[in-house]
Amino acid sequence: MNALLERIDRLTEIGIALSAEKDTGKLLELIMMGAKTLTHADGGTLYFVKDDKLTFEIISNDSLAIQMGGTSGNKIEFDPLPIYLQDGAENHHMVVSHCVLTGQTVNIEDAYHEEGYDFTGARRFDKSTGYKTQSILTFPLKDHEHEIIGVLQLINAKDPESGEVISFNAVDQQLAESLASQAAVALTQKRLLNELQALFEAFIKMMATAIDDKSPYTGGHCRRIPVLTMMLAEAVSEVKTGPMTNFVITSKDRYELETAAWLHDCGKVVTPEYVMDKATKLETIYDRIHLIEHRVEILLRDLEIDYLKACYKADQQGQDIEALTSRYQQNTEELKADLEFLQQSNVGGEFMTDDSITRTHAIAKKQWIDLTGKTVPLLSEDELVNINIRKGTLNDREREVINHHIVATINMLESLPFPKHLKNVPEYAGGHHEKMDGTGYPRGLKKEDMSVQTRIMAIADIFEALTASDRPYKKGKKLSECLKIMGYMKKDNHIDADLYDIFVQQKVYLKYAEEFLDPEQIDEIDAQAVVAF
Repeated sequence: MNALLERIDRLTEIGIALSAEKDTGKLLELIMMGAKTLTHADGGTLYFVKDDKLTFEIISNDSLAIQMGGTSGNKIEFDPLPIYLQDGAENHHMVVSHCVLTGQTVNIEDAYHEEGYDFTGARRFDKSTGYKTQSILTFPLKDHEHEIIGVLQLINAKDPESGEVISFNAVDQQLAESLASQAAVALTQKRLLNELQALFEAFIKMMATAIDDKSPYTGGHCRRIPVLTMMLAEAVSEVKTGPMTNFVITSKDRYELETAAWLHDCGKVVTPEYVMDKATKLETIYDRIHLIEHRVEILLRDLEIDYLKACYKADQQGQDIEALTSRYQQNTEELKADLEFLQQSNVGGEFMTDDSITRTHAIAKKQWIDLTGKTVPLLSEDELVNINIRKGTLNDREREVINHHIVATINMLESLPFPKHLKNVPEYAGGHHEKMDGTGYPRGLKKEDMSVQTRIMAIADIFEALTASDRPYKKGKKLSECLKIMGYMKKDNHIDADLYDIFVQQKVYLKYAEEFLDPEQIDEIDAQAVVAF
């Protein structure tokens, strides 16, 4: 009775250990070692059911000192065992496949005298090793839905006192079946957790891909940011001196930060395409510069008509047309120059000066006659506002729409019930547009209000945007130009100076560039000059 109670206590201990173990390899070994201990078995094999076959997961034999699978480092090379024969018939010839098909425990006293099963494989193994397979206990592992997920087969029960091989008794079988139930629960829980994690990761990557695919001009941004973020995070974690010495990133931290990086722009699902894809200042559904080109074409036609009429009249009156021709050519050249200026301004590549804005106002006042015969300005009020955007292609209202994506990101992520190990995802993802001096958005956070991870993401987002060659309004900048711009941002306290120095000194920028940038973007960098801002 005492021995039985000890075995029951051991079963309880194994059950607790199974529920706590997170590593699959160690979990499989716990199941095998626990089953052998409870039944005093000399060896055993654990199989998983996969695609109508039984795959070898753990092989253990104490007498032969065999440990394969799990965390042993010894790979199992045996082919899976078929549950069904080639003709589709059920395979009841092997004990393990019969166990799966019937869902029943099979307890064999002596394999060499048992009829009804094919023990060719066991006898071949015995012949090659000098071992003798005698008693066999085979039982299924059933999950919470009573589906058989695996089979555990124990070999050669031994008398605890004499060490002789004996049969597995009723108590052995009952304890083994109890362990099998707990093991199945633990394995199923582990499988479900893995499947949920895989589903979650696939979902966030699908979301990022959808955002990238939404705009041909930002394709790849959401996929590149996680890579660059983790490159910088690893570099910061490896630094052993300076103000970032205490920053250490664990595997949990890595997973949390990378998840945030994948989701950092998820709010762009609510951003209209006409704003995200605005390649020129006058673009809406189409580029309105073409309307202005047509108006100028009409004005040029009208100038020509007026000139020809004046020439005809002058000829009738015997007057010289030289002055008329000079004025016509001057007006034509001026109009063409105005159009060329508007076309260049529409690109949004250069900063609009006060003189340029004054000129656009003067051009806008020129008039043309529309189809209704009404005389109207060459540029509408809305066209004038957009053509005078000082930097980039977005006006103030559109800039607010773009900036709203980060608010949407925060709202979306804060509405999700993230588990404890991902609780910081909304903070990390939602702060990549904040600045160290508090002038960023949407919350105006300062450096002391932001985690290191958030500040890392801010640098990654800026550098990716500067180097990206798929933006509608600019080409990807060279490394030297990007680092110079970020150097000024460091000086102005917009990005974290310590993190930026590591970014440059550890050549994170170069590691990223070699993987993602065009070769012509990669030029020589004077690291000391860059960090000296």
